[in-house]
Amino acid sequence: MSLLVFPDLRNTMVLDDLGNSLKGTLKKIANAVHVDAKLVKEVVRDIQRALLQADVNVKLVLELSKKIEKRALEEKPPSGMSNREHVIHIVYDELVNILGDSRELPVKKQIIMMVGLYGQGKTTSCGKIAAYFKKKGLRPALIAGDVHRPAAFEQLKQIADLVKTPFYGDKKEKDAVKVVKDGLNKFKRSSDVIIVDTSGRHKLEDDLTEEMKDIFKTTKPHEKLLVMDAAVGQQAGPQAKAFNDAINITGIILTKLDGTAKGGGALSAAAEVGAPIVFIGTGEHPSDFERFDPAGFISRLLGMGDIKGLLEKAEESLKGKDAEKTARRIMSGKFTLHDMYNQMDMLSGMGPLSKVAEMLPGGFSGKIKDIDMDNTQNKLKRFRVIMDSMNDEEMNEPNIVRSSRIRRIANGAGVENKDVKELLKYYNMTKRMMKGFSSDRKMRKNLMKQLKFDI
Repeated sequence: MSLLVFPDLRNTMVLDDLGNSLKGTLKKIANAVHVDAKLVKEVVRDIQRALLQADVNVKLVLELSKKIEKRALEEKPPSGMSNREHVIHIVYDELVNILGDSRELPVKKQIIMMVGLYGQGKTTSCGKIAAYFKKKGLRPALIAGDVHRPAAFEQLKQIADLVKTPFYGDKKEKDAVKVVKDGLNKFKRSSDVIIVDTSGRHKLEDDLTEEMKDIFKTTKPHEKLLVMDAAVGQQAGPQAKAFNDAINITGIILTKLDGTAKGGGALSAAAEVGAPIVFIGTGEHPSDFERFDPAGFISRLLGMGDIKGLLEKAEESLKGKDAEKTARRIMSGKFTLHDMYNQMDMLSGMGPLSKVAEMLPGGFSGKIKDIDMDNTQNKLKRFRVIMDSMNDEEMNEPNIVRSSRIRRIANGAGVENKDVKELLKYYNMTKRMMKGFSSDRKMRKNLMKQLKFDI
């Protein structure tokens, strides 16, 4: 896990409006002098309003609010927990429950069939799943089974090139089943995970349903994933039910859960059909994709952070690197520009800083929402370019970098002298923070334990 101090950050929380409303409700509980029936009813009304505005299914909202009210009025708080903390915990618990059980796709040889309507992000999600399994060490392949939409072939091919994944399609063939069958024959020996993109429509029509069933019979997929746009609203439930009735979907991927998308309709659709959400997409880039964990998602929504998700991202980014060696050096108080460079390299592999910030606990992401995140990302890139222009001696002993060296480094990196000075200032600030970590034995022990290193 990176210990870098972010010089600038701006939060881009998914489901902003819902998250802000729910955080306001929790604040009301936390600041209350007494927790009584009047406060509980007021809190329940606030939660109902927030969820309905986010397009969560009315029936689910009523069920949820009844459970929260009943538990908050009848349950006694556990030993060591105040009434306020107990009510907050009940709200958190019931919000997690409404999202259903989590499920992780198995990391094994398999065929995945992707279904969904037009414009939901299905083809983009095919590439993201390929990138996900590549990170897990498997060999994915993509098949263009959408033979009706004119740009589908080119779009999936471009995505396959972007994520460096084998691709099969036939622009001239209009029989989707034949294209998929030929693709399966091509990849059955060379690939571990075969991802089949299928046709969509503006609505689920009979011919699409039949084609979908035919592809299902041909591929015998292990997974049938329904891709849904988070902004689809109350139509999400009927859509999910129609696809589930046709092929019995095994999971849902929610796309476009960035910006101010309401998302509640799509989130509650999963609960309606009993299919778990397996991934969420929060942007166009392959890295804007993560495994869905209800507890972590609600924690982030409520501003509580998601340390588990953050550590998973860090572990993915650190694969193949000597993370333990670097961490031990930092914890011992030795911190060079080489170490800082490695941290920046790891941080860039974790995706956009806005997504990393959401996972930080203690309301950190809310405190940094006004700072320019793009500027931060660019600044970290510039720092790495500057360090690329330094020699080994300067990287190990940054204090020797004075006027003449600063000019040489700036010229080599194509930046101004003040940029090199800013890097050195940032390094010294980070080093002081590292010193604080290394002198706190308990904090050091806990961090090494979280990173799963032997103490």
